[in-house]
Amino acid sequence: MSAEQDGSDVIAPELTERQQQEAQDRTSVSAVVVHEAIRYDGEEELMRPVSALAWSGLAAGMSMGFSLVAMALFKAYLPDQPLVKLIVSLGYPAGFLIVIIGRQQLFTENTLTAIIPLLARRNASTLLLVARLWTVVLIANMAGAHLFAWVVANTPMFKPQIQHAMLTLSLQALDVTFGEAVLRGIFAGWLIAMVVWMLAAVDTGRVAIIVILTYLVGLANFTHIIAGAVEVLFSVMVGAKSWGAVAWGYLLPTLIGNSIGGVSLTAAINHAQVVAGMASRKQNEEEKQRKLPGR
Repeated sequence: MSAEQDGSDVIAPELTERQQQEAQDRTSVSAVVVHEAIRYDGEEELMRPVSALAWSGLAAGMSMGFSLVAMALFKAYLPDQPLVKLIVSLGYPAGFLIVIIGRQQLFTENTLTAIIPLLARRNASTLLLVARLWTVVLIANMAGAHLFAWVVANTPMFKPQIQHAMLTLSLQALDVTFGEAVLRGIFAGWLIAMVVWMLAAVDTGRVAIIVILTYLVGLANFTHIIAGAVEVLFSVMVGAKSWGAVAWGYLLPTLIGNSIGGVSLTAAINHAQVVAGMASRKQNEEEKQRKLPGR
């Protein structure tokens, strides 16, 4: 059983048309298809009005606070043992599940979705749209994180033992140097952007992808500009830390790291592999055209 493909003999089974269709249906989604799905999403997000981005970003900033709440609840009700960290970190995906499944605007997601259209269409107008999107979403996310942190710190919503657990988590998150926060932020931005990339490639198992990758971010103490902001701002709201210490020691380096991880390690590299693949296919097509009889 042989077939002719690209001018060479290939050993392959002879399939019926139906079997060939089944084989195609079982193949993984190509990187080009994933890339285009994300680009379409990015184009749509870039065209959204500022008010829509702001409200969605505000909602996302507040929703991310439930990661802190879930972790604090686990920490407050479980014994203080080394392995408890494995369970406490299970609360970290809570906010991400709300934000991603609920299609709210999160800055670390937009570092991927917005940059793909810019890499595909490199002009000033697209760059301005990306800058507008990032600025609006980041400010709105931070406003939501501030609001959530103030509420849980200054209202009797949670019992003192839960608030104490929140403060403990907050101080643990702040226990990093500037350089450590940048490095951990790179890995966090990388993983969160990969969540977006992977979700575009699958039809099922979306919750599992979100939970597993964000759980890894929380367990490894990688720094995330929004989820982490709610954590560290809690210490500011209760007077344990100053605004300056939190901004310089955590928020700024984390923002730098998340941006590098999302843009360079995920968006740019994945875009590069798609462009390289397209160039290779074009070259193969040109070679086949040259080999045609009469050329």
